[in-house]
Amino acid sequence: QVQLVESGGGLVQPGGSLRLSCAASGSIFSINAMGWYRQAPGKQREFVARIISGGLTIYADSVKGRFTISRDNAKNTVALQMNSLKPEDTAVYYCNAAVTNTARASFDSWGQGTQVTVSS
Repeated sequence: QVQLVESGGGLVQPGGSLRLSCAASGSIFSINAMGWYRQAPGKQREFVARIISGGLTIYADSVKGRFTISRDNAKNTVALQMNSLKPEDTAVYYCNAAVTNTARASFDSWGQGTQVTVSS
């Protein structure tokens, strides 16, 4: 099947920067889109950013201008550069991919998440 693994989370001070990465592996034929979601304690999971094959990007208003999503199609990876971090950015960040596997079935795949904590 398809697996997504996030990395790069950690503790950072307000105003600091952090870069998250996600690698997809397994029986992948193609990946149409990849993105990031996050979930803070006691809150629902929310959309953060998404990038479509070809480079089109979409951002949540709360991160627009501070976060940048990028993708390496050849390596099946996606990154999220997070600048000017705020305490409210604290959450578990989850990688998502819209995958077509080698059997030509299409579905969403999710990673296990990586913790981002913004605190002084």
